[in-house]
This record gives sequence, C-alpha cells and structure tokens, in this order.
Amino acid sequence: MKNCSECKGKMIEKVGKTPEGVNYNFYRCNNCGEEIVNMKQLHNVAEKYRIMRKYNVKLSKWGLSLGIRIPKELIDKYEFKDEVSIIPEKKGILVVPN
Repeated sequence: MKNCSECKGKMIEKVGKTPEGVNYNFYRCNNCGEEIVNMKQLHNVAEKYRIMRKYNVKLSKWGLSLGIRIPKELIDKYEFKDEVSIIPEKKGILVVPN
C-alpha cells in the first residue's frame, strides 16, 4: 500500500473509467482524497485511445439508409464475410460477423 505525498495517509487502489469506457487503475488517499495515476497506467490508457480513434470512417447516404465502409484491416481481423449482424447498444452499435 502506498502513502499519500500530501498528508502521508494510506492510498487505496481503485478502478476508474473514462467517458469512452476505458478502465484504468489509480490510487486515492483515504484522508485528503488526493488521486494519483502512474506513467505505465497513463501509457496504457493512451494506447487504448489511439486504437479507438484509429478507425474513423465517414458515413455514406444510400437512399433512406446510411452506409459505412469497414477498413480491410478490420475485415481481415474479424473475418467479416458478405453479411454481419448489427446489434443496437446503449452507446452505439455492435457489428458482429455471422
């Protein structure tokens, strides 16, 4: 267990979540509420953000619907074929290979 650099109280490890849903660990002091994150954790969160932002694509209007082009790298990685299932989720849609 770590000691707080501000008040020397005990730090407890906690799990936080960014607005985009990326989990990370941090330490919070029981006395003063000071929070710290180490560099390794920051690098891990930054890498997850880079992966999340890597595949920005534009939507195309096809009649009354919208179309999306999926990058070849993702098609190969997830083995997409001619059809996929689209599942509505709370914060977006999930595309699942059939």
